[in-house]
Amino acid sequence: MLRSDQILATVEMIQKENLDVRTVTMGINLLECRGGDVQETCRRIREKIVSYAGNFVPTCDSVSRKYGIPVINKRIAVTPIAFVGSGFEKDDFVEIAKTLDRAATDVGVDILGGFSAQVEKGITATDREFIASIPQALAQTDKICASINIASTQKGINMDALAIMGQTVKDLAEATADQGGFGAAKFVVFCNQPGDNPFMAGAIHGLEEAEAVLNVGVSGPGVVARALERLISNHPAPGTLQFDELAEEIKQTTFRVTRCGELIGRAVSMSLGIEFGVVDLSLAPTPTIGDSVGEIFKILGVDAIGAPGTTAILAMLNDAVKKGGIFASKTVGGLSGAFIPVMEDSMLADAVGAGHLCLEKLEAMTCVCSVGLDMVAIPGSVDADTIAAIIADEMAIGVINSKTTAARLIPVPGKEAGDHVNFGGLFGASPIMPIRNVGKSSRFIGWGGRM
Repeated sequence: MLRSDQILATVEMIQKENLDVRTVTMGINLLECRGGDVQETCRRIREKIVSYAGNFVPTCDSVSRKYGIPVINKRIAVTPIAFVGSGFEKDDFVEIAKTLDRAATDVGVDILGGFSAQVEKGITATDREFIASIPQALAQTDKICASINIASTQKGINMDALAIMGQTVKDLAEATADQGGFGAAKFVVFCNQPGDNPFMAGAIHGLEEAEAVLNVGVSGPGVVARALERLISNHPAPGTLQFDELAEEIKQTTFRVTRCGELIGRAVSMSLGIEFGVVDLSLAPTPTIGDSVGEIFKILGVDAIGAPGTTAILAMLNDAVKKGGIFASKTVGGLSGAFIPVMEDSMLADAVGAGHLCLEKLEAMTCVCSVGLDMVAIPGSVDADTIAAIIADEMAIGVINSKTTAARLIPVPGKEAGDHVNFGGLFGASPIMPIRNVGKSSRFIGWGGRM
């Protein structure tokens, strides 16, 4: 049972420490929407989304006001569109993307995810047409996010698909060059992509899911940071506080945060008559001061983010967050852990600018976080094969460690290492991260096949 006293204990977190329900995401199955042609398919897609989500945003707002807990984003995730549009061609998929964008606007959601394909073992003719449509589709829409799952622990890495990913990222950035390559910020490549992740850009409604579900993404790195500061200030004498107690404080804090998220999710679910899915408790930072995962690294003892010890701290943080969430709810799912999106975390971005955090260290940190190389701005001159090889390294981490991992790289057209890019809002800003050994991986990418 959810008790009111457990929720009331979070009031200070909400008012002073940036606790929020980062997203309520409605997943909708679109498989039945496939029609005889793209026009009929688009009509069915739009009708079904409006039917299920027409009252979604007002309901979230009403529940938010009732409990006094901010719900920052209302989003939709749909069945991977490559399945829905089986047999269609590139231009057809662009039309579907535009339809999804219009439907998202009709119901008032912030973002719609699921413009996606699953190609971890093989790639079909439809998959190739779909992937070819991504640059144009994302450049011509405002609210659509795309993802491709090219690897899994069971199947390995589809290296043929991987080679295409490098060029797709480049094409996306060039297609949105007037926005600093922003299109690439809406596209992510996955290994072991979950079907119930409420966070973008990688949210999809998995084939294993019900007709429609509600998944909740709860954040709060600022809450954890303030809890740790209070604990440390109460133990000023050296040797009176150890990592055991620090980890326990994180677990207790994330327990309360998870219960808060589940309360909101179940209330929205009940109001809409839609099945409740999962609570994804992920420390997802924002550019807001005091809402940073990077800040936690410094609180726990490293003077520069990227210094030796940073990866170990992240491992402890990720483990404690997962354990606190699991203890709080039987419905914990999605990614659940700690995110390290560089552009979306002001302190991580500052560490890049200071030269403390490099790509190689960031990659090591992704071995123990809950996602991967996320929102990393790189020089626009980096070639497609080098981008593909960076993605390959990240996919290998996921395959071997049986974890979800991903790469969201943004080659910023016309900018080089040390320059600055700013997308605004939740997407944030960052210096351009230098990439070493550019242009030295083409023979590796050229092999193709499966790894």
